[in-house]
Amino acid sequence: MTAQGFELGLNSFGEVATGADGPLSDAETVRLLVEEARLAESVGLDVFSIGEHYRRGHNDSATPVLLAAIATATRRIRLGTAVTVLSTNDPVRLYTEFATLDAVSNGRAELVLGRASATDSFPLFGYDLADYEELFEEKLDLFMRLQREETVTWSGRFRPPLVEQRLHPRMPAGGIPTWIGVGGNPNSVLRAARYDLPLMLAVIGGRPQRFAGHVELYHRALEQFGHARRPVAQHSLGIVADTDEEAVETWWTYWQPVVTRLAAERGFYQPTRERYLREVETGALFVGSPETVARKIAATARDLNLSRFDLKYDVMNLPREARARSIELLGREVAPLVRQLLAKEPIHV
Repeated sequence: MTAQGFELGLNSFGEVATGADGPLSDAETVRLLVEEARLAESVGLDVFSIGEHYRRGHNDSATPVLLAAIATATRRIRLGTAVTVLSTNDPVRLYTEFATLDAVSNGRAELVLGRASATDSFPLFGYDLADYEELFEEKLDLFMRLQREETVTWSGRFRPPLVEQRLHPRMPAGGIPTWIGVGGNPNSVLRAARYDLPLMLAVIGGRPQRFAGHVELYHRALEQFGHARRPVAQHSLGIVADTDEEAVETWWTYWQPVVTRLAAERGFYQPTRERYLREVETGALFVGSPETVARKIAATARDLNLSRFDLKYDVMNLPREARARSIELLGREVAPLVRQLLAKEPIHV
């Protein structure tokens, strides 16, 4: 991969933004996402992806609908997910939704599939967390067969069987780009290699370089399965502002209460100021001026042999002006500088 081929994208979880009169409504936030995707395209970013959550303050539960709306407002930028919770989706429905999105967008649809770190969708759709691993494995098998085969005959535990089923509208031959999202589980890395799918690393805490072993495992497994090298990408959180000081203070103001709540819900670490600054300096938070963020992305890309980096730019109640400025700076200043840095010291794969 050349430096010019290195890609930068944005990820959103549909988190409520703040406007001049206070927090936006859910509907206003949904419309803002379409505006932000249009802005991302105008500043030259490569991908705009939306997650899937079912909790207050997040407005990304109908991801294919949102992406279809964005498709009609853009022309070039690729449209993806971050991530789709395959375990609680029906693979047949998912295929038809994303085949339709791919048609509407003229071939710009893609997916990142994951098992779910936030498990709200399991009780909502009547699934048992005890089946967490088996659900994902079975549904991934069916979804990839639907993408890669013209007609599918299949049976499993969690849905009715299919007999010589051919879905419409059709995806392109072989399907659309489909990544496996990995939060640190080596079995998920091996699964991505076994299915010959690219790898998306969700790095949300600690030094990104600790995932180097996962990347090495992935490359070895691809070779053992007889597959060619596949892309590796990273998803991390952060903000770009005009100065390091502005970025650090802005992100801390809105990130700290979110992580405090998650610490109580899911056993995350308490977000002390000291630990926060350590995450900004050497950890998984990409927070700073364009030069600071670009240098950190380039260094991480070299260490992990990345071909793409996605910044999760929204956090609960972050002002819409700060979100827009972050998008502008990522596209206009960070992306060109990252490619310059990688051209001087290329990634060795």
